[in-house]
Amino acid sequence: MPDTLYDVAIIGSGPAGYTAAIRAGQYGLKTALIEKDAVLGGTCLHVGCIPTKALLFNAELWDYLKDAEEFGIEGVDARKLNWTAVQDRKAKIVTKHTKGLDFLMKKNKVQVVRGYGKLTGPAQSGVFTIDLTADGKTSQLNARNVILSTGSEARMIPSLEPGERILTNIEILALKEVPRSLVIVGAGAVGMEFASIFRSFDTQVTILEMLPRLVPVEDEDVSKELARVYRKRGIDFHTSAKVEQVEQTKAGISVTFSVDGKRQKIEAEKILIAVGRKPRTENIGLEKTSIKPDRGFIQTDEWMQTSEPGIYAIGDIVLGTPQLAHVGAMEGLVAVATIAEKEAKPVDPRKIPNCTYCHPEIGSVGLTEAKAKELGYNVKVGKFPFTANSRASIVGQHEGFVKVVSDAKHGEILGVHIIGPQATELIAEAVAAMELEATVEDLMWTIHAHPTLAEAMLDASNSVYGLAINA
Repeated sequence: MPDTLYDVAIIGSGPAGYTAAIRAGQYGLKTALIEKDAVLGGTCLHVGCIPTKALLFNAELWDYLKDAEEFGIEGVDARKLNWTAVQDRKAKIVTKHTKGLDFLMKKNKVQVVRGYGKLTGPAQSGVFTIDLTADGKTSQLNARNVILSTGSEARMIPSLEPGERILTNIEILALKEVPRSLVIVGAGAVGMEFASIFRSFDTQVTILEMLPRLVPVEDEDVSKELARVYRKRGIDFHTSAKVEQVEQTKAGISVTFSVDGKRQKIEAEKILIAVGRKPRTENIGLEKTSIKPDRGFIQTDEWMQTSEPGIYAIGDIVLGTPQLAHVGAMEGLVAVATIAEKEAKPVDPRKIPNCTYCHPEIGSVGLTEAKAKELGYNVKVGKFPFTANSRASIVGQHEGFVKVVSDAKHGEILGVHIIGPQATELIAEAVAAMELEATVEDLMWTIHAHPTLAEAMLDASNSVYGLAINA
């Protein structure tokens, strides 16, 4: 390996890194994918997106069984949850896709290098040297270009350490049994998804959010609807809540928090800390380059190039882009296309879908109504409820709506916000429409199959002009 000169070396094999590696292989670049762990896939595959969504699907099935008689299915009153089997299924899904990544690396002639990769400085005569540490031994790897894709880890409240009772996304996915009660700090995607999962399995869930509303990055109407449904589901929550102290007790944990200056205390078996993620950029050799991290994040240009020529950054470590697997993957494609001198298109922040897989699901893209008004647009809004959608009636999920935010002058689609059944799938149409610069009128004249949930997009588009057929 020391004598091998790679066209590109990628440090980190999460969705950003492995996507970049596959595309580099497809372009014929000699590629090394450096991974410190024993398996490829990073946080997303092993302790993030994939296992969480597997549990959410189990939870959805469990909820359907609760209402089995409504669907004409009798005899399931004695249903019993086998949590071990649920966890085993989740593990099988992760293992399947881990093996899939191993296959894809071989297929695309990507050299997987096990070890901890660290920059040693700028390129010398056009070549970077990366220090590798594996099993206590050190070696070096040479490459013409380097892509940093080292990912992120859960932020913790100061003075707290993860354990059996104080959980991050890692520990909560490995629980041996369903807790009777759970406090969740943070009402973003991670917090909302685990709240949904464990409430389905009859855990008493309480959410504490520092900001004034649940899912604070979403359109305000979405936050209001989610709050309404979560109350209906029996999920307790406090917004504008400041956590002051977390203590371990004989039975679990005790959390002291304040809302509008009034102190309260709640006890539970477990607490999940879901207050965001911090980039893993310490101890990767940035100090030996011209790269100056900002709160741990790395600044890049639109082609993912850092301030150090030949070094690119993608994924959760990039300053100013959402920490989402699909964003990192696209950034990986942009970086590799730039290195290979192929045609590329920069990531447009306004056309990034944001998905939360709780029940009801949330999918959004573009500007919220409030942000569009703040930017000076003459906003025209259309909104259509799933209560009036026939497919929603068929699948027994009526909560939520599709909301289209548009510019009144030209009919430009500024944003689309969906909460309801299959919202994370439905949002793809809106992303494609915005990518292709379609107008509200274009959507109005696009034939949607009947009966489908997607028809709600058609009705929402028509409702911008007060012409919705089904409402």
